[in-house]
Amino acid sequence: MNFRLETLAASAAASHDSDALVVLLTADGIPGNDALARLVADARDSGDLPAKPGKTLAFYKPEGFSVRHLVLADAGDGDARKVRQALTSAWGTLKSASPARLSVLLHGGIDMPLAVRAAVAAAADASYVYSVTKPSAEPRVLSQVAIAVPDAEDAPVRQAFDRAVGTVAGIEFAKEWGNRPANHATPTLLAEAAQSLAGTRSRIQVEVLGPREVAKLGMGAFLGVAQGSEQELRFIVLRYNGGAKSAAPTVLVGKGITFDMGGISIKPAAEMDEMKFDMCGAASVLGTFRALADIQPAINVVGLIPACENMINGRAVKPGDVVTSMSGQTIEILNTDAEGRLVLCDALTYAERFGPRAVIDIATLTGACVVALGAVRAGLFSADDALAQALSGAGERALDPCWRMPLDDEYAEGLKTNFADVANIGGRMGGAITAAKFLQRFTDKFPWAHLDIAGVAWKGGTAKGSTGRPVGLLVEYLQSVVDSREAAVPDSKPVRTTPAKKKLAKPVKR
Repeated sequence: MNFRLETLAASAAASHDSDALVVLLTADGIPGNDALARLVADARDSGDLPAKPGKTLAFYKPEGFSVRHLVLADAGDGDARKVRQALTSAWGTLKSASPARLSVLLHGGIDMPLAVRAAVAAAADASYVYSVTKPSAEPRVLSQVAIAVPDAEDAPVRQAFDRAVGTVAGIEFAKEWGNRPANHATPTLLAEAAQSLAGTRSRIQVEVLGPREVAKLGMGAFLGVAQGSEQELRFIVLRYNGGAKSAAPTVLVGKGITFDMGGISIKPAAEMDEMKFDMCGAASVLGTFRALADIQPAINVVGLIPACENMINGRAVKPGDVVTSMSGQTIEILNTDAEGRLVLCDALTYAERFGPRAVIDIATLTGACVVALGAVRAGLFSADDALAQALSGAGERALDPCWRMPLDDEYAEGLKTNFADVANIGGRMGGAITAAKFLQRFTDKFPWAHLDIAGVAWKGGTAKGSTGRPVGLLVEYLQSVVDSREAAVPDSKPVRTTPAKKKLAKPVKR
C-alpha cells in the first residue's frame, strides 16, 4: 500500500480530494465556522455522534464537501490506542464502499507523532488481504492512504510517519509468511524469503546452513526434531549492519517450525491446520528485518531462524530418546511435541559467537501461555530487569503488549531426569514457565529474554490468520536502543567519523 503524509488544515477539509475522508475527533472538537466544524458541532449537539471512542457517523456525498464518503470517528482523548480503535471502526463503515484512496485527518489536541503511528498501523491492518494461495480473493481495494496533519514538515511527525510505514511493511511481510500453508512455506522457501531481503541498500546479509553444516556444529537437538521429515532443515542467519562494526548486535531468534504435527506425540486432528502458524516466531524475525531495511536505524541486528518440520516417519525421535545439544548438554525428549525449545536451544548457543548485547527469542512455544494470558499479551520471560522493562515499554508504545512472567528457580525442578542433563518438559503445571526455564539453561553468556507468542501470533475462527505480532514490539525496542544511545551522546562529542576508525585500525593491520 502507498502511504503519504500531507498538510491539511481542518478548515480546508471540505475541499479535500479523496474517495473517502475519515476525521478523527477528540473532546476538543473542530474549532471555527467552516463546513467541517459546523458538521461536527451538529453531530455532537444532536447526539448522533456520542463522545465514546470508536463511535462513528458516516455521510454520503455530504453537502459542501468534495469527498464521496465522509466518516466522523470519535477518538476519545486521542491516545494511540483510541486512535487505532476509531480508525478501525471507521474502516468497518467504509469497507463495503471499496474506496481506493483514503485520507485520515488528524487535527490539534492530540499527540501527533503517536497518532500518526497508530493511524498508519490501523489502516494497514484493517485493509490487509491474503491472496498468495487464494486467486479468487478480492484484491486489496485500498491502495493509497494519506495521513493529513496540520504540518507535514514537522520533524517528529515525519519521523514517526516514516517509522510507522516501515514497521507496517514488516508486519505485512510477517503476516504473508505466517499465513502461507506449510507446503508453500517449507524451510527451503523460508530461507528464500530471507534471501529476498538481502542487498546493499537494505544493509542485510543472509547465510543459509543445511543439514551437513548443522551437524558439524553439533546441533543435535535441532537435528533430532528435523529428522522425522522429508523436508530438509535450514538454519537461517540474517545480519543487518546499521551500526559501527565494533558495536555488539542484538540477536533475534525465531522458532521456525513450518508445520508441527507433534511427532510421535501427535496432536489432535482438530485445528491441526493451524500448526502452519508454528513458524510465526520466524516470520516475526523476517518481518523485523523487512522493517529494518526501510527504517535503516543505526544498530546491528542478527536474526537466527532454525527452520524445520516436526513430522513422523521411521527416523523420527521417540519419547525417551536422548540428544546432545550444541552446548554439550544432553536432553531427554519426554514429549516430541515440545520441539520448539529443542530447536531454539541450539540457536541460542549459536548466538554466543556474536558477542551480543542482548538475545531475544520469539516462539509460539506453549499452549499454557495462551491459558495464562489469552490473545491480548505475549508472555515475557527474562532475568534481566533492564531488558524486560525495555521490551515491556516498547510493547506498550507499539500497541503490541507483553506481560512479564516469573522465572523462579523452583520452576526448573520438574525438568530433572535420571537419564540426561535435562528433560524437555516439566509437567502440565506452569508449562509456559518451565519451557522458559529450559531455554534459560542455554543463556548464561548474554542478557536474554523470551517472548512466548502462542496466544497472539494468529487468530482462529472466522478471523483466522496471522497477526504479524510481535514485529511492532521488536522494531520499537530496537529503535529505542538507537534513540537512547543517540540521546546519551553529548552534542560536543560527536560519534567518531570514518577516518578516525581507519586510524584506530592501523596497528592491527598485517
